[in-house]
Amino acid sequence: MVCLTETHPFKPGFHKSKGNQMKSQKFILMLLLFVAFTFTMASCAATVAYSGEPKDIPILQKWSGDYPIVHLKWLPEGRQKSRSGYIGDAAIFATVWKAFKPGEKTPEVDFSRNFIVFSRNVDFYNRTSIFKITLKDGVIKILAMETRSALPIEDKVAMAMAVIPRAGVESIQVGNEQIPVSADN
Repeated sequence: MVCLTETHPFKPGFHKSKGNQMKSQKFILMLLLFVAFTFTMASCAATVAYSGEPKDIPILQKWSGDYPIVHLKWLPEGRQKSRSGYIGDAAIFATVWKAFKPGEKTPEVDFSRNFIVFSRNVDFYNRTSIFKITLKDGVIKILAMETRSALPIEDKVAMAMAVIPRAGVESIQVGNEQIPVSADN
């Protein structure tokens, strides 16, 4: 029987047999497999975290125009002074539409599946348009672009409205506040 030995690089004079060398190689292989498994699981967790990124919500219809200040009271309760909000009721939408687009027929909206978000001026009169709506963790953000002017708000504000699906929406981010979206309104 032949016994092969080698010197361990970290312990002078230490010799190990071929059998011990095989055990060390198996240990290193198992360690490498464990590390590979750990990194695989970590990358899966990172993929799950990535899926929480905001996604675009389709805009089904949208309008922009002027809205008389005297009719701000017709916007949903608590939203008369805010920059953004939503309309989830056909009767409120019909009333708001009469002031927003006088003489035009109120567009049909299926409020059981959709609702309307709005964005308007609160500081200066600037034309505005909703161009994108994102959803993350049940919260939507309304992205609107405005012209820039120093015209004071006198008798009207510029307002934009958009119809979006209700699915997955729990609230709307308006500044530092989240407005809950009611399923029945």
